[in-house]
Amino acid sequence: MSPRTNDSPRGSGGQEASRPAEAPEASKAPAAAEAPEASRASSAAADAPRSPSTAERVDALRRFAAAVRRGRGLHGASCAVLLAVAMTAGAVAVGGDGRDAARAAPGVSRAVGADVLVRGDLDTAIRSLQAHVRGQPRDFGAWAALGLAQVERARTDGDPSRYARAERALARSLALRPGNDQALAGQAALAAARHDFAAALDHADRALERNPYSERALCSRIDALVELGRYMEAGRAATVADRRRPGVPVFTRYAYVRELRGDVPAARRVLHRALDSAAGPADVAYVATALGNLERGQGRYGAALRHYARALAADDAYLPALEGRARAQAADGDRAGAITTLEQVVARSPLPGPLVALGELYEDRNAPGDRAKARGQYALVDAWTALARAGGVDVDLDTALAAADHGDTAEALRAARAEWNRRRTVHTADALAWALHRAGRSAEALPYARRATATGYRDAAFLHHRGMIEKATGHDRAARASLTAALELNPGFSPLGASAARAALKDLEAAR
Repeated sequence: MSPRTNDSPRGSGGQEASRPAEAPEASKAPAAAEAPEASRASSAAADAPRSPSTAERVDALRRFAAAVRRGRGLHGASCAVLLAVAMTAGAVAVGGDGRDAARAAPGVSRAVGADVLVRGDLDTAIRSLQAHVRGQPRDFGAWAALGLAQVERARTDGDPSRYARAERALARSLALRPGNDQALAGQAALAAARHDFAAALDHADRALERNPYSERALCSRIDALVELGRYMEAGRAATVADRRRPGVPVFTRYAYVRELRGDVPAARRVLHRALDSAAGPADVAYVATALGNLERGQGRYGAALRHYARALAADDAYLPALEGRARAQAADGDRAGAITTLEQVVARSPLPGPLVALGELYEDRNAPGDRAKARGQYALVDAWTALARAGGVDVDLDTALAAADHGDTAEALRAARAEWNRRRTVHTADALAWALHRAGRSAEALPYARRATATGYRDAAFLHHRGMIEKATGHDRAARASLTAALELNPGFSPLGASAARAALKDLEAAR
């Protein structure tokens, strides 16, 4: 499991008590301070246009991607129009009737309050909350729940345009009750979803000052510390959260912190504990998928497929489980099955991870037309990146990883450097190392590749990148060790990467 993906762990907001405090700047937004109360409520709550179908949403993104592919020199006005069209059509918000995306959120009913959800259906929750705040515009708790529901909806369907709606609802809550912990915890979740982890940590800390037992704030604090590369602090935060609010959201974060420090057996034990305590299908799907991802990363494809099967038995439309199953199928040699499954995933959720994976599978198959199909997937990554940036999301890590192998290496290096300057994690170290290597600057890359593997975190892609960089810099013995370790850990970690690792090892052996 990895927080780089949209299936990162979710906590809960609850309806905890709060005490008055000074109003933060966010609560002074003009929309919350200047309009008459009734019109403010209607304006903030009613921006819910007809949800386009899955086909309409994906088609809008594909049309935007085609425009990007045809001419990277598009005028700003033209780009703005295309972006507006894609956003209006739902951008990358693929969810059909709304139930599919709602099912993709583990523990969602706890995240926004069980009293406002019907079986975890976020669309139902949002409509209910919008109706409630129109009738009760001074209910600060409902505004906070609405804001968090919008954050969760954006994270499950990939639609960054929802973040602005979440921001307005949370600001309204804070205007009504300055410093209330529910809205502050919502702001932490919003900042984390936008990859502004320093702000997420600040909001979480402020929420916990008011309510030390806010599960949402406790979980956001762990997320922020992990994504800032402050792993020791994240471990301590996970211990505190486990003592105060044990449960699935905390267990999954605790497991990931252990995995980052190289303790896979402990991570596995904690995830099994989380699965045993899962209260409903959404949590079962989520935790079983996390276990599948953990086992797949260790090269245990049979175990991974069994966990994904359990996740899909709980929720047959849970996209992260479908994506995980496709990746395990590919790693286990079932390329046809993997392509079929990933095509289903990207038809509903064209996000960078599955798009790149599908493109690489097309390249690996290399049937007639597959090269063009692969280019189409990579162009969709560009389109998603543009839309996410328009929604205020920092996507430099996604850009660096995709562009280094399948795009503009100069852009990959720019993005990787920008992300490294913001936060220094094993993932940003690996991205910067690989971008430098692909730009022909392998000597500069080597220290970052070593740093990416310094915590004990075992990831075959990281080891592959390190091995290729060591080979390029003349460290042949180290390169053989790194590449061998990558293939022993997870021999099918990537359709193209694993083949490249085997070819590089063959060259190294021939040169001995």
